[in-house]
Amino acid sequence: MTEHTERPAWSSQFSADALREMSAYGPIGAITREWAWGGSAGQGVRVAVVDSGVEHDHPALGDCVRGGAIVEYSALAKDKARNVEDPRPVDLFGHGTACAGIIHAIAPAAEIYSVRVLGRDATGRALQFAAGLRWAIQNDMHIANLSLSTSRAEYFGLFHELADEAYFQNVTLVSAVNNILAPSYPSLYSSVISVAAHEGKDPFTFYYNDRPPVEFGAPGMDIRVPWINGQYSLNTGNSIAAPHIAGLVALIRSKHPELTPFQIKTVLFACASNTRHLR
Repeated sequence: MTEHTERPAWSSQFSADALREMSAYGPIGAITREWAWGGSAGQGVRVAVVDSGVEHDHPALGDCVRGGAIVEYSALAKDKARNVEDPRPVDLFGHGTACAGIIHAIAPAAEIYSVRVLGRDATGRALQFAAGLRWAIQNDMHIANLSLSTSRAEYFGLFHELADEAYFQNVTLVSAVNNILAPSYPSLYSSVISVAAHEGKDPFTFYYNDRPPVEFGAPGMDIRVPWINGQYSLNTGNSIAAPHIAGLVALIRSKHPELTPFQIKTVLFACASNTRHLR
């Protein structure tokens, strides 16, 4: 087992000392976890993992991986990127498989689609990332897990436009914030569900943060996840927290397919461990 540890700067926001107890009143107070996702396994939900690829035959994933695309940089293409169909995806680094494994563990009936935009060193161009997100929107995904970001200001407008397009096409974007205290896109946009890591291992223990830009905290410290070549790894980071929320969104979207991204975010707020009524 390999270890990848990088304690995110945002994690302190979700410690017990940093949080105050909040209660949801009125109609929101009536939203329970049983109503939100009770009995759901993610059936009928398509989740794009925009990352380093997904190892389709990893034992931890069963048969949930249904295909996807490889996004390659191309200086001659209109958007500087081209998509290649990827019916039996592979992972070049391990990170995408880790995210897919977390989502599958929470929502085992959800379909996973690999959108490879990162290379063997887990790096890639922002335009590849944008093209991968565009693929998810145009191919009828319900959720896109974005455990990657760009901090380059020149791409602020491009990713903002894509985030809005996803929002209005009812595609929920779950994005990890940067592991350092620096702007990262698209996690800072209000139409996106932004996630940082907190201590703990229970995937259903997650917190709402009333001090944006980070909105939710989920497990992301020393989490055992699937990795490439059928192996497993111990990982830490906001990128590991995001798929925990993506998995919960898959459960909610499966049980309540009529909900919009805004409404799903409201359900997450009502069901967070520090806002829900103890009843």
